[in-house]
Amino acid sequence: MKGGSITIDVDGRKKTVRLTRAHLEEDAGKSLHESFRDLTGIDLNRAGTPLLEIVSEPDMRSAQEAAAYARVLHKLIVEDIQICDGNMQEGSFRCDANVSVRPAGSDTLGTRCEIKNLNSFRFLERAIEFEARRQIGILEDGGKIVQETRLYDAERDETRSMRTKEEAHDYRYFPDPDLLPLEVSDKWIEEIRSSMPESLEAKRRRYVSEYGLSLDTALQLTSARDKAEFFEKSVRATDIKLFPKIAEDIANSTLGVLMSRANDEGLELSRIPITPQQHAKLRERVADGTVSTSIAKEILDAMWAGERDPDSIIAKRGLKQISDSGELERFCDQVIAGNAQQVADYRSGKEKAFNSLVGQVMKLTQGKANPQQVTEILKRKLSGR
Repeated sequence: MKGGSITIDVDGRKKTVRLTRAHLEEDAGKSLHESFRDLTGIDLNRAGTPLLEIVSEPDMRSAQEAAAYARVLHKLIVEDIQICDGNMQEGSFRCDANVSVRPAGSDTLGTRCEIKNLNSFRFLERAIEFEARRQIGILEDGGKIVQETRLYDAERDETRSMRTKEEAHDYRYFPDPDLLPLEVSDKWIEEIRSSMPESLEAKRRRYVSEYGLSLDTALQLTSARDKAEFFEKSVRATDIKLFPKIAEDIANSTLGVLMSRANDEGLELSRIPITPQQHAKLRERVADGTVSTSIAKEILDAMWAGERDPDSIIAKRGLKQISDSGELERFCDQVIAGNAQQVADYRSGKEKAFNSLVGQVMKLTQGKANPQQVTEILKRKLSGR
């Protein structure tokens, strides 16, 4: 397949990198040389494994741009298309970098050297930076760059020569008479396209338009597929028409307390002990006023520990929010009577004193009071109305 492009973002600056082609290969065996024993072994564990190689045009001008390009490719292949696990250390995703330098103002590309099998984005950047410095040093000393294949030694932070290579024919390409022609029809392409999962970029746009999320929230949710899928399953388990603002609440809960707990325990969201359906029910209980946001955290702790149903937890522990106005007025009267100084401070214009009074009511009710009602009642009573 030929053509196409990828857009990268480096320090807020967008750039388009053209794609030369994408082709399929078979992974080959590799030689393992033990010079101290003068032995060579052959590792065939990955031989025959399908390998997709994507080649770009020489549009990148820095190690940072190359790393940004590799990260976008990794995201597309691993998270959007889901064709592999993308584990760089295990060889599921590797990068080769062709590096050349040229005098400032020149349009002619210099002789390139290829750095093979880089297995991290950080090593990719460091290898390119070292290789560029190496080539500049040779040219400034009056030398000549030899086209060759090099490897990167992470411990020494340097590239070393593996073999020289003049032209593409050194790869020894030749046609295989046993391979039949592969015809790719428009119908087949459309069938494949329709079966592919929705891209994270498309999800991002939909979250903004369909759920009314901010772009920043949508970007955070779609930074990884597990976050996006947990959020969507939670939203689908509730009634958006009944709770118009619940998608935003579910997003904040997913990115906040759930991600924090998952990170603390080294878990992906797909493996936490709370299902999206249980998460949705808990957020509904906050939305319908059954429990307050602070009490919801206590319920979440119980759910994480194994008590799965939020309604059962609320009933068993008596956590239902106090919304009876008469009962709340009695609590507010008690707090006003017992905190004369804070009442005087608020009436003299010190707004922070009001928050303290609200906190006293919440403490008195063990967090069960409806905070919105408490705020309204206190303001009315303190204003003398």
